[in-house]
Amino acid sequence: MLPKLIALFVLVPLAELAILVYLGTVIGPWYTILIVVVTGLVGAVLARSQGLATLARIRGNLERGILPSAEIFNGALILLGGLLLLTPGLMTDIIGLALLVPRTRSWVGRRLRHSVEHRIESGRVRYWEMR
Repeated sequence: MLPKLIALFVLVPLAELAILVYLGTVIGPWYTILIVVVTGLVGAVLARSQGLATLARIRGNLERGILPSAEIFNGALILLGGLLLLTPGLMTDIIGLALLVPRTRSWVGRRLRHSVEHRIESGRVRYWEMR
């Protein structure tokens, strides 16, 4: 677990910085800054619209007495996408934007659910029910 955290908090920002510096030398620093700002703004608008739509679906399901587990998971992916767009860098922006597009978000959601189910079935993840 520690090596994964080190990779996440050290290697990813270093890679992001290297990409931004390289891009700045290729297209110029102002265009690089513009790209980072525009992806952040577009991401904020997408996150807001997708988040509000998901919240409306959650409310609708609750009013009908349906547990909105899929919508809550969807909302968590939207939140993650928005957070990734807040961090400066192109890799995180691409992943964040992908999580805000409904088609790619549903694909990622299916993959994550399958992965969690597999880990639970194999005994690598344990859970208990609260009563």
